[in-house]
Amino acid sequence: MTADRRERAGSHAKASLLRAPAGGFADLGPRVASAVAMVVAALGTLYVGGDAFALFWLAASFAVSWEWQNLIGGEGRAARMAVGGVAVAAAAAFGRVAMPGAAALAIALLALASAALAGADRRLWAATGVVYASAPAFAVCLLRESPEVGALAIAFLFATVWGTDIFAYFGGRLIGGPKLWPRVSAGKTWSGTITGVVSGALLGLGAAYFGGGPQFANWQVFLLGLAASAFSQVGDLFESSVKRRFGVKDSSRLIPGHGGVMDRLDGFIFASAFAAAVGLLRGGPSVAAGLFFW
Repeated sequence: MTADRRERAGSHAKASLLRAPAGGFADLGPRVASAVAMVVAALGTLYVGGDAFALFWLAASFAVSWEWQNLIGGEGRAARMAVGGVAVAAAAAFGRVAMPGAAALAIALLALASAALAGADRRLWAATGVVYASAPAFAVCLLRESPEVGALAIAFLFATVWGTDIFAYFGGRLIGGPKLWPRVSAGKTWSGTITGVVSGALLGLGAAYFGGGPQFANWQVFLLGLAASAFSQVGDLFESSVKRRFGVKDSSRLIPGHGGVMDRLDGFIFASAFAAAVGLLRGGPSVAAGLFFW
């Protein structure tokens, strides 16, 4: 067995030891308390908008950047965290003024800078972390600043992703059944995933209806919710694979019952990036409008 294979085997064994047993609700209390606090903060800043909203997501994205670079370790960790912070700030700033080209260029250059600061075996990981942390900062600011329906677009994403997460959690524990991808996520089941995706799409449709009116609740928006919900599950699996690769259970211990900020936002990062991409590709009077008017 080569040294690289021995290292991977050791990481996988460590991850297995750190994983909590599937099933049960022993962690429900801390999860609920933390979730309530985060929901209040997220909804409060969404309602206020402007600088408060941008600063909330800037702080969350800074935390994601810090957790990622700390998780992968390697050389130049502090410098990479600083570069990631600059990238996140640039992403949020360019998102607020709807300049996707400038945001993409800044993020790409800073990702290359982070890669140059890392060791040879961490360069791709370091660069990926810059993109990963910058994506939500850009996406949510871009969508929220859209006139008229910006707040509705974020509320739609909240309902979709939170609904997916909640119903996947309970569906998987109450229904059980075959695992979705046990080599990546030991606890995720097909039953929980399907329950979560469908429920998330329905809750997203409900948010569009109650927040915007009947004209926002149509089958296209439901399909958009299904896709966003599915992307949120992909984001969950992606983060699980990264943690398994580096032999850790949680990205950090910042949030009781949830681990780190990455652990809480993994699905939302992918779903918000997907929504921003759809809005940009469809065009229209604003990016957020592209999500609802077909």
